[in-house]
Amino acid sequence: MAIYFKQMLDLSKLEPLDRTNYKRWSQKMLIFFEQLEVDYVLLQQPPAAAGSIVPNAPRTDGTSSPGATPIFADDATMKEYESDNKKVRGHMLSHVTNPIFDLLAAHKSAKVIWELLEAKYSTDDAGKKKYVCGKFMQFKMVDDKPIMDQVHEYENLVADILAEGMKMCEVLQPNFLIEKLPDS
Repeated sequence: MAIYFKQMLDLSKLEPLDRTNYKRWSQKMLIFFEQLEVDYVLLQQPPAAAGSIVPNAPRTDGTSSPGATPIFADDATMKEYESDNKKVRGHMLSHVTNPIFDLLAAHKSAKVIWELLEAKYSTDDAGKKKYVCGKFMQFKMVDDKPIMDQVHEYENLVADILAEGMKMCEVLQPNFLIEKLPDS
């Protein structure tokens, strides 16, 4: 009998969402929720209780109003969804700064919170692109720091530029690093 242990992401080391790190924060949270197998709470419409009246549901005359068709669920499925929603919501709210927490805490749906954060922070931000480009261009290696630490810092700067959706020639990257070496 084989025993399988899942390697779980340690959220205690995750930086809280602070308006500047949304892309990395959301990716790490989604990976964590995938590992817990509760990511469906963020990605799918919540199930509707059997017999409930749902806006945008198919009508008895065969037509339907716009929107997704609800998934009707039994009591066990509803309880499981509610439990998973509480887990996801709790983890998300535990990993944001206090000002963001204050804005989101009133929302009971993890999906609504996720969509609000997505709408607010995932927009294409020219200021962020300017910032990462400036950091990249100002980078300079120095003699008093270990070289591998500086190379790692440089690699992170390149990764930040690529994460912002900007393209960078692969030939340019090592040549730029060579130019940033100290005179010694």
